[in-house]
Amino acid sequence: MPDVRLASPQGRWILLTTILGSSMALLDSTVVNIALPAIGRDLDANLSALQWTSNAYLVTLAGLILLGGSLGDRYGRRKIFVIGVVWFALASLLCGIAPNAEVLIAARALQGVGGALLTPGSLALIQASFHPDDRARAVGLWSGFGGIGAAVGPFLGGWLVDGPGWRWVFLLNVPLALVCVPIALRHVPESGDDTAHGRFDVLGAALGALSLALVTYALIEADWITAVLGAALGVAFVYVEKRRPDPMMPLDIFASRQFTAVNLVTLCVYAALGGFFFLAVIQLQVVSGYSALAAGTALLPTTVLMLLLSARSGALAGRIGPRIPLTVGPLVSAAGLLLMLRVGPDADYVTDVLPAVLVFGFGLVTLVAPLTATVLASVNVARAGLASGINNAAARAAGLVAVAALPLLTGMGEEAYRNPDAFDSAFQEAMLWCAGVLVAGSVLAFATVRSLPPDCRKPECLTYGAITTPPLEGEPAKKRLT
Repeated sequence: MPDVRLASPQGRWILLTTILGSSMALLDSTVVNIALPAIGRDLDANLSALQWTSNAYLVTLAGLILLGGSLGDRYGRRKIFVIGVVWFALASLLCGIAPNAEVLIAARALQGVGGALLTPGSLALIQASFHPDDRARAVGLWSGFGGIGAAVGPFLGGWLVDGPGWRWVFLLNVPLALVCVPIALRHVPESGDDTAHGRFDVLGAALGALSLALVTYALIEADWITAVLGAALGVAFVYVEKRRPDPMMPLDIFASRQFTAVNLVTLCVYAALGGFFFLAVIQLQVVSGYSALAAGTALLPTTVLMLLLSARSGALAGRIGPRIPLTVGPLVSAAGLLLMLRVGPDADYVTDVLPAVLVFGFGLVTLVAPLTATVLASVNVARAGLASGINNAAARAAGLVAVAALPLLTGMGEEAYRNPDAFDSAFQEAMLWCAGVLVAGSVLAFATVRSLPPDCRKPECLTYGAITTPPLEGEPAKKRLT
């Protein structure tokens, strides 16, 4: 049983190493997009190469993240976490010294494999190591410092691109790993799942990752034969998961209509987010004339709002249920994206960019915390880790598909990011697409997401002592403790 106390020296070391590990993946997700124009200029890369620089990482991360969590449960969470950190650092080093776009893209795919190993492990180590009385506070500190890392990312990324160069965006992960690994080996206790059994679903993981890769390739290169092949592999993935005794993604979890509905909303929301953050920093640099540092900093209010207000948003959703926040939040964010239509050549930050970013951020504040909480609450507590992993994979898959599809949908040519007028025109159309996807997510949430208040006394609610919870769809009616 975990018994490390947060106030102890060991507890502080465990918290530090998990924050360092997760920050490596987090920093990459926030700063690489800022570096894309500089990467394109330095490596003479076209737009599709820049898309793959973003998406190669997401393909392997989304496709393998559930397998990474399973490996930690089976072989030891600390061991897999450390392997993931070392792998990620070596892949980052390869990114930093890449002589051309092809090597950079391959290295980014390797980074995603490392991310799939370390990302599930960071939070699992906290869950497995700390005393139950300290676990919630430890998770809160981990989340809070992670949020600070997200806030620092745009400043750091922009400074690195404008200063020593874009390669340091990747090379920065090496010293982080050199600090993280010794601490983990010395201070973090090993843990695993003694009940883990059966074979690993390597076939399912391979089919899922290949399907994502082929669909992404088809969208970037407009190759419809590859799209059909990717769709066929997706069908094969579902077939394999349905028949295997120990699948990577048990399909019976989707018997909960609430879980299925919220994941569909997740696809809509994170597709819009992925497209926005990929294109906005390029628009600000290529069209509006901002430096890399200014472009990264311009989007910072969104992160600040998330840090300041997400906890209150989650508490409000706990009182009124998720349906209203998940309906209103996407609409507010869509309004922010429509305000981005004003961001063009010589855009003024205060009058043009800031209002759009603030409205967009308020929408994210309204929906993100309730979205995560509803995913976890819609399945049995024993499957919370699986539910979180599936939702995480869905969010990342949605983002990579959006990055691949939006240039195709808007007619953005291979050299568009070198032509301010052409990119500006495509960006305006892309914001309309993203806003439309958010509106679709809002309509979907209103039509499918349930909101049963915590004090529900209706027959469909079940009570255990003083705790009242809605029954889980797809499960037999019985008392359960949450």
